[in-house]
Amino acid sequence: MAFIATPHEDFINITPQLREAFPDRRQFRHAEGNSVAHLKASAMGSSATVIIDGGRPLLGTWQSVYFCEFDGPRQRRFYVKVEGH
Repeated sequence: MAFIATPHEDFINITPQLREAFPDRRQFRHAEGNSVAHLKASAMGSSATVIIDGGRPLLGTWQSVYFCEFDGPRQRRFYVKVEGH
């Protein structure tokens, strides 16, 4: 655990602290041995909201939607839910 003093609002670079605490250490492991995968998935999130316009995803010029695998190889499922306006 690391502590830093923060001002009211700011973006604080904590890269050096992260490099010192890489989670693939023995004390962070659990029965499945994939604690790093859990941390990566927590940081990425598990869902995305994409606007559909004219039957197509409304994405920027260089944007795409990716499925991130951090604990494979496995057979994975993903779900798409389309809601009306």
